[in-house]
Amino acid sequence: MKLDYNLKLEQTQKLIITPELKLAITLLQYSALELQDHIQEELINNPVLEVNEIKEEEKSEDTEPDQEITESEEQIYGNDFPWEEYFRDMGLDSASYQPGSVKADPDNQPSIENCAGVTGTMLDDLLSQLRMFSLTDRQYSIAAYLAGNLDRNGYLQGELEELAPTLGASVNELEVALRIVQKLEPTGIGCRNLQECLLLQLQKMQSPPELAVKIVNNYLPAAADGRFRYIASCLGYDQQAVQEAIELIRTLNPKPGSIYGEGEEARYIIPDVTVEKVEDKYVVIGNEASMPQLTISPFYQRMLKSGAVDEQLFTFIKNKIEKACWLIRSIEQRRLTLYKVSQQIVDIQKPFLDYGIKKLKPLTLKEVAVNIGVHESTVSRAAANKYIQTPRGLFPLKFFFTSGLSGVGGADHSSPSIKTHISEIVEAEDQNKPFSDHRLTELLRERGINISRRTVAKYREDMSIPPSYKRRRS
Repeated sequence: MKLDYNLKLEQTQKLIITPELKLAITLLQYSALELQDHIQEELINNPVLEVNEIKEEEKSEDTEPDQEITESEEQIYGNDFPWEEYFRDMGLDSASYQPGSVKADPDNQPSIENCAGVTGTMLDDLLSQLRMFSLTDRQYSIAAYLAGNLDRNGYLQGELEELAPTLGASVNELEVALRIVQKLEPTGIGCRNLQECLLLQLQKMQSPPELAVKIVNNYLPAAADGRFRYIASCLGYDQQAVQEAIELIRTLNPKPGSIYGEGEEARYIIPDVTVEKVEDKYVVIGNEASMPQLTISPFYQRMLKSGAVDEQLFTFIKNKIEKACWLIRSIEQRRLTLYKVSQQIVDIQKPFLDYGIKKLKPLTLKEVAVNIGVHESTVSRAAANKYIQTPRGLFPLKFFFTSGLSGVGGADHSSPSIKTHISEIVEAEDQNKPFSDHRLTELLRERGINISRRTVAKYREDMSIPPSYKRRRS
């Protein structure tokens, strides 16, 4: 075999991701809070970047595809940018970022109801309650230890026999401490299983029904399956009485610790865009009030133009100004792209905004991308981690991208819309004769929704609606 060297000339096309393009793509998929953090970091690292301290009235605006870099994005965030022209267009010596020309109404800001309240952790609350009891130091220490061993649902993790050696205490001491913990609020906290949790809640009632206590003690699995007739025959009670007792049991809280959430700090959602109804049209307004107004430092611009700096400093300042300008331009491009995507979604989903969830249309990333002339991965990035405030409430942008089914007359129905129909039908059914999945399919077709029984069963399970035999009350 002979090895040989030769020159070969060939023409190929390659998409090269520049640092500027990478920055623009990264900023596009940032949420409002993430973008604020990035801007603050850039203000620290780039000395030529400043926040314009001139106070203005308000700053305002106006299943996933592969996150590939596309040629359309390369065109949007191209590398040829006339900096001098940009400065001149801004009407200043410094390049300023002034997003949008539509002024936000200061009296029409997002409601405070969109912010989560500050809550303490379950352990903090339980310890504060324990301090109100007259306990010895040892009793308090053991009770506090048990409170610290509760899972997020409020159940004790581990057996008392296993925990006793850790504390150097007897099982009897732990049982006494556990009874103290079980006296705390919410009722049912500190229990070892579901049965004990429900019994404790029944005992806290003034006159707990004897039948309900018997069912929890001996027939809890049968009650969960709705086997009223079986329980009635075993206990010698009327079937109606058994049904009423089980309905009472279902009002109890099987997870008392869940009222504390995940025990994390409160998280605040800042909508990236807000939708307002103007006459018969919905208008998208960008939330720019929280964004700082960026500008290039006039001091460094004058230093660069004066020529009174050495070559090394000149290069340093020039590079920093270019990076600052790319940041300003990328933020503006992010704003424009997000506006186009949001406005397109709002235009398509106008029936939902007018009439509610039943009118939510099926929507794909590709449909929006074609309408605004970008690649669908750009739409995916623009919708990622973004929230939109609408007259119907606060939603992730991804909420509006749903699959769906065709209906009578060419109408399409989204998955959330179909689930709403199923929920309505189940709520209105006769509990003594609940609808089977086959019957639900027929009723949905009567409403103009072409759907299979298998899909109905899937949607029903997604909504945690039990099958018909478990919903039956007789």
